[in-house]
Amino acid sequence: MFGAFRPSLAAQGGLLWKNPFRMSATRKANVRKRLKAVDDVIAAVAESGVKCKALDEALALPKESEMLARDKYTVFSRNAKGYRKSVHKVPKFTKSTNRTSPPGF
Repeated sequence: MFGAFRPSLAAQGGLLWKNPFRMSATRKANVRKRLKAVDDVIAAVAESGVKCKALDEALALPKESEMLARDKYTVFSRNAKGYRKSVHKVPKFTKSTNRTSPPGF
């Protein structure tokens, strides 16, 4: 394109997703809220009398109130420095069942 609206080098490249290094207090509160919502759904399904392997595995996971802060806000990542990665950099963290880390991490 020519004229005033031609793409510049800065517009064509650069950082696409701007994730902050640390999680803000609001993001942490939202993570806790989502974890509590997942706990409520698991409890409601368990009370309904449904029996399945996935429900048994979900009931074995720790609840939000029982989790350490390290496990609430970070997940194990074999590629990350220190083997921990912040959950705000993980897509759909609460939909995956990785509330526990491998032994030793």
